[in-house]
Amino acid sequence: MDVGDTQTTGSRVIDEVGVKCQKLFQDFLEEFKEDGVVKYLEPAKELVSPEHCTLEVTFDDVDEYNQVLSTTIVEEYYRVYPYLCQAVCNYVKDVAELRKEKECYVSFVEVPTRQKLRELNSSKLGTLIRISGQVIRTHPVHPELILGTFLCMDCNGVIKNVEQQFKFTNPTICHNPVCSNRRNFMLDVDNSVFVDFQKIKIQETQEELPRGCIPRSLEIILRAEAVETIQAGDRFDFTGTMIVVPDVAVLSFPGVKADPKSRRKRNMDQGEGVTGLKSLGTRELTYKTAFLACSVTPTSFRFGGTEANMEEISQEMMKKRMTEAEWNRIYEMSRDKNLYQNLVNSLFSSIHGNDEVKKGIILMLFGGVGKTTEEGTSLRGDINCCIVGDPSTAKSQILKIVAQITPRAIYTSGKASSAAGLTAAVIRDEESPDFVIEAGALMLADQGICCIDEFDKMDLRDQVAIHEAMEQQTISIAKAGVRATLNARTSILAAANPVGGRYDRKKSLQQNVQLTAPIMSRFDLFFIIIDECNEIIDNAIAKRIIDIHCDNWQDFETVYSHSEIVRYINFAKHFKPVLSQEAMEFLIDSYTTLRQRSSSSGRWRVTVRQLESLIRLSEAMAKLECLDEVTVRHVKEAKRLLSKSIVTVEQPDIDLEEGEDGNLDVSMSDEAPPLMAALNAIGRDEDTPQPQEVQKKKLTMSFEEYKNLSNMLVLYMRNEEARAESDPSDDAKSGLRKSELVAWYLDQVQDQIDSEEELLERKNFIEKIIDRLTYHDQIIIPLTVTSLKSKGKDEEDDPLLVVHPNYVLDI
Repeated sequence: MDVGDTQTTGSRVIDEVGVKCQKLFQDFLEEFKEDGVVKYLEPAKELVSPEHCTLEVTFDDVDEYNQVLSTTIVEEYYRVYPYLCQAVCNYVKDVAELRKEKECYVSFVEVPTRQKLRELNSSKLGTLIRISGQVIRTHPVHPELILGTFLCMDCNGVIKNVEQQFKFTNPTICHNPVCSNRRNFMLDVDNSVFVDFQKIKIQETQEELPRGCIPRSLEIILRAEAVETIQAGDRFDFTGTMIVVPDVAVLSFPGVKADPKSRRKRNMDQGEGVTGLKSLGTRELTYKTAFLACSVTPTSFRFGGTEANMEEISQEMMKKRMTEAEWNRIYEMSRDKNLYQNLVNSLFSSIHGNDEVKKGIILMLFGGVGKTTEEGTSLRGDINCCIVGDPSTAKSQILKIVAQITPRAIYTSGKASSAAGLTAAVIRDEESPDFVIEAGALMLADQGICCIDEFDKMDLRDQVAIHEAMEQQTISIAKAGVRATLNARTSILAAANPVGGRYDRKKSLQQNVQLTAPIMSRFDLFFIIIDECNEIIDNAIAKRIIDIHCDNWQDFETVYSHSEIVRYINFAKHFKPVLSQEAMEFLIDSYTTLRQRSSSSGRWRVTVRQLESLIRLSEAMAKLECLDEVTVRHVKEAKRLLSKSIVTVEQPDIDLEEGEDGNLDVSMSDEAPPLMAALNAIGRDEDTPQPQEVQKKKLTMSFEEYKNLSNMLVLYMRNEEARAESDPSDDAKSGLRKSELVAWYLDQVQDQIDSEEELLERKNFIEKIIDRLTYHDQIIIPLTVTSLKSKGKDEEDDPLLVVHPNYVLDI
């Protein structure tokens, strides 16, 4: 339709500005040349195909051709947009000899002005601007009526090209002069013009959000070829204009009804009349702002976006996007022999110590190499880390630093997040009966890092919701008739507090954190931070904190700035290192060694996921050095880091001199404990070694030995209890005496005893084991007989022992 044509209706007014812009823009398309060739000739010829209808124009070209035209387009974009589209249609007809009528559109890219969502106001209405944000919701695509052809039901007249105002709009009056119909019209679908329509919702990013403010959101309208190009979680730039559209959700209401409570109140108080027009059913303003986008482009790395095809970007393309000084700085960093430690010192300069944790997080920022097998199975390259530690060990501070420097990072708390908030939610559309998907934290952090604080406070069902996202890096949804698989290609950095506030060395990692085994196995690195009293470390930490509060940053070893580190990480991520033959063999040997070492480590086992963790960490080390091959040196560092983390969870040694209060006493005091003195006094002559020597020799034992020995004692006691219950003649005996249990053990190990000295040591040793099982672990219960007769001393020293009825034998 030629919007400048006045033949359609007698009342249409010619817009001289629009007609002039149409002529100038068509001259621009015909005359603008680049390298001696008309730039937009070939793209215009492609619009002949039914799949294409939008011509992409670089705004800098328009500004170079005619600054007056470019200024008019920016200031009066919504006004002249139909004329610009008509100029494209005329140009396509001229160069491609298009005979049939076809709607063509124009989209502008590389508009220089970039606005934030918080800066948009009424002054931007109708102007050409570029905004950026993160997509949080996508709606399904459906056809939109833009130009309707109507039939008059009274005179059968045809009214063509009735423009729709973002809702179904009938003609105001029939064009037949003798017909005054204003209501009875029927839409002629075959002769009307439809276009693909999709609505999405964006939200301002975390780094642009002022502290303490709720993020602003805005609805984006996409048409034609721009639909289905965006997924929830992506960060895109949108070029277009702000418009005012009817609020269909409010218009669908029949009207605001009067409140019956207030009506009864007014009836009781006859002196008060009707206050406000809302009580009469008058609706409020039914319009809202939206953004009509003509072009959609991914946000660049500099503003927190991601590259669509990272594999296709070469070093030359990366070099073109940087200044010469930035490129030289990256080259210097890649040649730095101490780059690994310098990155640690520069990135976490305000946190003292915990270098192994920092190194693991540095490798997580670089990440491994994602792969796809021949069967189509995806192998993740992202590294997941979990930090478990005592309070005031800078766990949250580490998460905050990572969230600030990473372009696509989401910081959330486990207690305040639900399963739908972490993955995705299915909600009903306000304007249609359809259901739409709203992105959660893991989708918003796609190709970034999701920092989850208070990970141990999450509900169990919320932890289960992220199982798939942590390993397969997808989110599958089947709710309300919506079945979808969404991307969640993100690394997870979690921080958790131990149960009871402080990490207990005497308990396993699972007992300290209370995380399920599937969740724990999905973390590549599991770091434990314990707040220990050390005079040197405490002095250094105190000095670092005082320097921070006094703004004394001179002593901090910051070799590189945060912007340089982010630029180097983005550059190094484009490397895809492969394993060398020597590295492959060393990986196999390392995994076998770890597997054998963990074969007897209780409930926690090294699995093939730890082998994949070794591969990812080795690839991250090669990326850090900008190398294309993984060597044995990289695998050794990955193995060392993995061994420093708690992957093979080993129990601490059991202290047999520990008191009943549970406090660990590893000091070698001059005086023997009372229990030691009593035990050593039994049956000991002058030639027997002193109690202090026995104490030094048998102070601790490994957890595995302790567990195996306790299982042997419990199993024997259970068998004796079962035999006593089955034997009716042995009613009086309901357990074993301590002396009988000691005698049974010594009888079992008599082949290993060569002298009376070793016999006494073994007797001393097994009695302390029984005392620990009785008074510390409470696996064995001493029975006491309540009677008028007081207990003798023999009964106190040799109590009757039974196994706790609720104890489950762990073999």
